Amino acid sequence: MTTLTITLTDDQVLALVDQLPPRQRTELFARLARTAWPEWAKVVSEVEPQARRLAAERGLNWDAMSDEERIALVDDIVHEDRK
Repeated sequence: MTTLTITLTDDQVLALVDQLPPRQRTELFARLARTAWPEWAKVVSEVEPQARRLAAERGLNWDAMSDEERIALVDDIVHEDRK
């Protein structure tokens, strides 16, 4: 098997990331965060099941939601007392 090495500038890498579909971009950011901040993975593993449950209680499917919808849901939950 032949290994190919490509050298890219930082701007080229960022341009490639910008071309990723939202779900793949989110996965990339999650992987980077887990590498940079191992504690983050623990927090996510504890919070995500709760977010799924709260979404389901509101008739929403966490997995089918866009990042913007998830952020809006979390914002609504956090600020429920203001309504």
